[in-house]
Amino acid sequence: MRLLLCVGLSLAIAATSAIAGEASTESNGVKKRRANLFKHDYSAAYTVQRVSVRTACFPEKLEAILAHIAQQTGRKPVVTSGHRPRAGASQHSHCLAADIRVPGVSDRKVVAAASTAPGIGGIGRYCNGIIHVDVGPKRRWVYC
Repeated sequence: MRLLLCVGLSLAIAATSAIAGEASTESNGVKKRRANLFKHDYSAAYTVQRVSVRTACFPEKLEAILAHIAQQTGRKPVVTSGHRPRAGASQHSHCLAADIRVPGVSDRKVVAAASTAPGIGGIGRYCNGIIHVDVGPKRRWVYC
């Protein structure tokens, strides 16, 4: 009976690790899967304008900001620009910024939603309807 219980528990742990796990390497070089049940997947909270928009490197803090904007506005933000390696001193060059649009929502409402997001840094508004959000230092700007 105890053997069956131990085998059943081992199978349940293995299944959990396979579903929500990440690969890790132990000191002896053997790869082992470990459960990471507390990491959030915010990628469903936004979409990208084109497949070429780089968002895979977004830190969880930036994804949480985009999820907050989606929750506050009731619509998913569309990321028009993410990581741009040649962006100079921009937060985009460090993959800490996103330029977004939220279809059907005014720029002012998007900026208001972004302003209340935990961990927000810079928020910029451009005349073409693009809103910049990042996790850098706190600052605001409007270029119109």
